[in-house]
Amino acid sequence: MAEPIRVLVTGAAGQIAYSLLFSIAKGDVFGKDQPIILLLLDITAMLPVLEGVVMELQDCALPLLRDIIATDMEEVAFKDLDAAILVGSMPRKEGMERKDLLKANVAIFKSQGSALEKFSKKTVKVLVVGNPANTNCLVAAKSAPSIPKANFSCLTRLDHNRARSQVAMRCGVPATHVKNVIIWGNHSSTQYPDVHHCMVNMSGSELTCFDAIKDEAWLKGEFIATVQQRGAAVIKARKLSSAMSAAKAICDHMRDIWTGTPEGEFISMGVYSTGNSYGVPDDLIYSFPVQIHKDKSWKIVDGLGINSFSQTKMDATAAELMEERDTALAFLGV
Repeated sequence: MAEPIRVLVTGAAGQIAYSLLFSIAKGDVFGKDQPIILLLLDITAMLPVLEGVVMELQDCALPLLRDIIATDMEEVAFKDLDAAILVGSMPRKEGMERKDLLKANVAIFKSQGSALEKFSKKTVKVLVVGNPANTNCLVAAKSAPSIPKANFSCLTRLDHNRARSQVAMRCGVPATHVKNVIIWGNHSSTQYPDVHHCMVNMSGSELTCFDAIKDEAWLKGEFIATVQQRGAAVIKARKLSSAMSAAKAICDHMRDIWTGTPEGEFISMGVYSTGNSYGVPDDLIYSFPVQIHKDKSWKIVDGLGINSFSQTKMDATAAELMEERDTALAFLGV
């Protein structure tokens, strides 16, 4: 059997982690023959809760789970990592301005980026989930200068899965019959769910999304709004954020990084922009359509046709990301 890999989950006593850890530990993410050492980081006040999570993982008696290390110390949590899933962040509280939220998270992700730089392998794959995910990811990447920026990504797979599911439900097909939806930009209400390159398998025939649904007004209106606002809708209904679907999306994202995307398909993830794709400015973490190779490297899917409707929405979410970046970097003193 392979040597164990070291996988960190931060915010490990929280509800997303509670839905996530079992899937990682039983082999759904990194492979059914890949032993795992789980490192679980949370704040000191959450350590008693985290101890309960550790007990439950032990009680699952999972064959791949070789060790569990629960800690509140970054120098322990970030040591020799193969993968880091940064879930924990400062949540927005009532009455909190967005810039106050950014300031709190800049401090967290600067510290965690520095810990990656100091203690982790240079090959570590880092997924940022904690919001504002794109900008938190950028801060972490900038705080770990010797780790390639291509090793950092942020989660827009939940939005991707939401878009795919909305199309599938509208067409009356399984979600697996829908491919190549795209989430452009920020993991926020300015994100642009784009189905201009989406294909739907209906009754054995592959149709464009517009041909399958035959309702352009819905695709350009209610569909986009539904995906953009889905997180808020879940909170309103459940009185808690979307933990189960977020955990599933994290698993999808990391599994694709480890094993690659299927031939002819692309997925959405927030990656570092060098300013060479679709007119997106450089030095942003921006969600693009991405294909992932078997060696864990990825490439942005270039050359897709972009109409003026799409371009306007892509530019708007880029503008929000630039404003967030500039605010965050001011707090960083960069």
